[in-house]
Amino acid sequence: MKNLKWILPGMLAILFVFASCQKENNNDDKNIVPTSFKVDIPSSISDVPTTQKSAQGDTMSGGEIYEHLRTFINIGEGAADIVQAIMTAIGQHGLNKAMELSFEGEDDGKTKNLVVVENSTFDGVEWEYQLTMTDADSEGNADGGIGMQIFWNSDPVKGIALLKPTNLNTLDTDPWTVATFRIDYSEAGEMGYEKHMIVSIVDLPTGDATLEPYAVNTLKMFVGKNGDIVDVYGNSNHPNATFFNQEDQGFNWAFVASGDDVLNIAVAEVGLPMSNLDATTRNILLGDYSIFNVFSKYISDWYFNETNGETIPQDILDDYLQNMQAPGFFSSGGFVVAEIAPNNQYSQLEENIKALTPYNPSSINSLTISFKTDSPTK
Repeated sequence: MKNLKWILPGMLAILFVFASCQKENNNDDKNIVPTSFKVDIPSSISDVPTTQKSAQGDTMSGGEIYEHLRTFINIGEGAADIVQAIMTAIGQHGLNKAMELSFEGEDDGKTKNLVVVENSTFDGVEWEYQLTMTDADSEGNADGGIGMQIFWNSDPVKGIALLKPTNLNTLDTDPWTVATFRIDYSEAGEMGYEKHMIVSIVDLPTGDATLEPYAVNTLKMFVGKNGDIVDVYGNSNHPNATFFNQEDQGFNWAFVASGDDVLNIAVAEVGLPMSNLDATTRNILLGDYSIFNVFSKYISDWYFNETNGETIPQDILDDYLQNMQAPGFFSSGGFVVAEIAPNNQYSQLEENIKALTPYNPSSINSLTISFKTDSPTK
């Protein structure tokens, strides 16, 4: 799974060109751009595993399912890292008022237009500021040529950031650049957390189904933080995924997790519902479609078909179902074990995940992200 953080250098290069263009208007006494726009996730559940297992056919174990979850959470955090870096870079150069300017993109040499306006409405919310950066030659496209759009309020900090890298560097033909990212961030204390973010991503490339059986095309993930505790829930959609047969294709990794930022430990629970499942309750998403139940069904059906009607022996089934019971426990090195906690440090985290529920799989399967495409003016 490719790491999204490769996008960051090109975006920052554009931002520093923009900063040099507007430096003369700088007012060191005022900075309207929030510098915090991300909730950090403990690395125990957000670092990409150092070794990727093949996970083909009937070889996947519960441990591999949980390790893959770390990769999918990392994709969401990588998108948030990009937005955080952008906000930090803008903030360092003293954006202090509504403005318009044009400049040449450093990577593609094409004209970029940037507009900052006050008092904008988006998603039914009144925002103090809106920043929009477009590729001038692409403004007639359906997406308005928008490479970056940010809406925010400053007190308390709250905002929405939208990104489409292909409009920041039009010469980059990597399929990943056409993906669209959205980060909703708030320090207003909604949803029971001191701060939270919601990461949404659409149009990620899925590639060849044989070579990329667990590729992600859409993802939505909530992250909330209180003190040292970080709760995470969401879904990644995998249209190529199949388990043991080729008839049922397209699954969500529907997950909930809770981690301790200081101890760098976490507890997670994963369900594998079909992508088109229309369900919202925890009992269905993490109960009926738990790793254990899904794999029990597919393994038993596979064995029945392979042996012309025999029931799988319990010892063979038990061997396949290793580490498939919920929940999964993580340390700084990643997945440790499933079902029984290694020690009592995980007790509160186990309780936390009982109150968390993933999103409806069918809504993630059809997830869309839209920009505000009407032309902003000062």
